Amino acid sequence: MTNDTFRRQSGPFRAGDRVQLTGPKGRMNTITLEAGGEFHSHRGVLKHDEIIGQPDASVVLSTNEVEYLAMRPLLTDFVMSMPRGAAIIYPKDAAQILAQADIFPGATVVEAGVGSGALSLWLLRAIGPTGTLHSFERREEFSDVARANVTAFLGATPENWDITLGDLAETLPEVAEPGTVDRIVLDMLAPWECLDVAAEALTPGGVIICYIATVTQLSRVSEALRRTGQFTNPESSETMIRGWHVEGLAVRPDHRMIGHTGFLLTARRLAPGTVLPELKRRASKSDFSDEDVEAWTPGSLGERSSSDKRLRKTARHAQAVADAAVAAENSTE
Repeated sequence: MTNDTFRRQSGPFRAGDRVQLTGPKGRMNTITLEAGGEFHSHRGVLKHDEIIGQPDASVVLSTNEVEYLAMRPLLTDFVMSMPRGAAIIYPKDAAQILAQADIFPGATVVEAGVGSGALSLWLLRAIGPTGTLHSFERREEFSDVARANVTAFLGATPENWDITLGDLAETLPEVAEPGTVDRIVLDMLAPWECLDVAAEALTPGGVIICYIATVTQLSRVSEALRRTGQFTNPESSETMIRGWHVEGLAVRPDHRMIGHTGFLLTARRLAPGTVLPELKRRASKSDFSDEDVEAWTPGSLGERSSSDKRLRKTARHAQAVADAAVAAENSTE
């Protein structure tokens, strides 16, 4: 299937579509439509055939006359509810990655690691059918989950996307020629280990952006970028979102907010042979010893990983959703 024939995220509901059902108390359930299928709850039975053929954002009734709002999940909804083999990059951070890295249609982008495929979906949408996304992942189980999630949402596996298993520092030169990559997104425990190979792959002026969990990692990768002498001075930020309750004159901040999830660190590739002018600034206590660096190593930080049993279960779930989406897409051709 070509990239320009992916399932449209609009129009009447069809078998194989993912549908988000919102009940009277705001509780949401996401189902995959099947001919003859049924959604059961304590509020009655909702037949899939009553939804298939209806316009998006329609109200449907269960057998107990309970109203449900049926809508296609937005990409934000999908990534927050899809099967996960690894923690995802939240939509608020994905949006900032697209903006700060200036991901554009037709770009050649490298992503490491792929995780559960959430960021891959955002990147594929941004680069369009004329761009190319090279994703890298060390664990095959994660790549299986990511590939299934992307296929489930798009209805097919994009032709302009590939996943390479292995360490980025070793495999990137095999995939991308020097100076041919526009953007590199690193979501890994020790991005400083891949800066040299990233610099070689990036075109002059290209952007590297790192998604980093802790302040110690942020400090280390920032200093590592400076020491390479191949990038501009890095800029770092974090994004927090606070919603507001607005109902009549009752206007107040929500009691809960999406706070810190990670830091974003960006820099641009200098042209070969270029020496970055030194910034005039006051001396600071920025020196650190080998002992300080040792405390920041991946082993000291600790890397959380899912069990093989849980990953296999997640992969089966994700693949089942993907198979249903592909079957539905093929049935309409």
